[in-house]
Parts: sequence; structure tokens; C-alpha cells
Amino acid sequence: MRKLFVLAAAAALLTTAACNTVAGAGKDTQAAGRAVEDAAKDVKN
Repeated sequence: MRKLFVLAAAAALLTTAACNTVAGAGKDTQAAGRAVEDAAKDVKN
């Protein structure tokens, strides 16, 4: 029973860490997109 609890806790921890990583990557990609957009607007003007 204890082994099952440890495995479930480890799986939950890994799942949470993966979600945070994906969310962080999404924010970084969004920021890079904004920077490219701003640079394109500057060049256009």
C-alpha cells in the first residue's frame, strides 16, 4: 500500500512539473512573438 502511495505522489509531482514547464514555455513563446511584432511595426513606420 505504501509503495502505491509513493508511486502516485511521484506521478502527481511529475505531472505538475510538466504543466509548469509547458506554461513557462508558452509564456516565453508569447513574449518572443510580441517582440517580433513590435520590431515589424517599428520597421514599417
